[in-house]
Amino acid sequence: MTTPRVRLGDLSVGFVHSLADAVRGAGQDPHPLLDQFGLDAARLAEAGARLSIPRYMRLGHAAIQLSGVPSLGLRMGQLSRLSQAGLAGVTAAQAPTVREAARVLIRFEALYGSNYRGQSSFHEDSEGAWLRFYSISPYNDYNRFVVDSILAGWLHQLSTLAGTRVVAERVDIEFDAPPYAAEYWVLSEQPVNFGAAINQLRLSQQSLGLRNPGHVPSTWRHLLQLCERELEQRTRTRSLGERITALLGPLLNGGKEPDLEEVAARLQLPTWTLRRRLADEGTRFRSVLNDTRRDLAMTYIRDTELAFGEIAYLLGFASAEAFQRAFKRWNGQTPGEFRRSHRHSV
Repeated sequence: MTTPRVRLGDLSVGFVHSLADAVRGAGQDPHPLLDQFGLDAARLAEAGARLSIPRYMRLGHAAIQLSGVPSLGLRMGQLSRLSQAGLAGVTAAQAPTVREAARVLIRFEALYGSNYRGQSSFHEDSEGAWLRFYSISPYNDYNRFVVDSILAGWLHQLSTLAGTRVVAERVDIEFDAPPYAAEYWVLSEQPVNFGAAINQLRLSQQSLGLRNPGHVPSTWRHLLQLCERELEQRTRTRSLGERITALLGPLLNGGKEPDLEEVAARLQLPTWTLRRRLADEGTRFRSVLNDTRRDLAMTYIRDTELAFGEIAYLLGFASAEAFQRAFKRWNGQTPGEFRRSHRHSV
């Protein structure tokens, strides 16, 4: 048995609309750029159409260059609409409160976007809640706009739902303050905490309790049922090996190799049970780990501009040298040779 081909992730083409609107707002025509990326009107109207994460990052970088606006991600968030998140967004638009809308956007994130690096989360306590967007470090000119657009989008969409501006009490962002740091006032009246341990924003209980004047209870319940069915169908897995593959992304990041005990704990299984069940599927944990790393390495090298040292970090290698040795063992080529042989246009 071999593990399935690993993809870095994808998202609904609905997100392209806010990018196009932001480029248009900067005085540029987005259509030639979209056509260059194969995103014509027919593609954008295709039911369930998705865009790969690497392609989306290259598109965002190209849009920033075209518009000359480094903070384009923040503008994208302010121009976003709940409907761009598909069924999950339409459902959130029928939520009774900001709290329930935020929960829906995060619970059903897989319906409009998936990333091997992790998933967003909602953490509520007696004083408010954190909306957290997973780490996509290391950060560069190709991915900072993603964090900007997600955090700004959450706040703008929840504000639209409530009919009043929802402001974060606190905003934490993993990357260091960019040159356009002054523009983050759209997220919070407090200074943004850059260089933080996690990407997140804090909403008060008062903001969470804001009601949606457009809420229709029967429609809300029906849409929730549709989301639950769609999520069950989309996230159904076929094997234990695939479940482990899905877990490895967030665990690999940071120069540390995950071990059998850590994965068993995540799956709430004894290590001996995990080892036996993998053997029943004709594989071992080490094989799943190596196959996952190999497939991710090939995808990162082929589809992103990440340096090899950054890829080594993302795949849990102790050094770039260790990664390059492993890659040549897997593929018979160095990472540099592989990248040169697979360079292609957008």
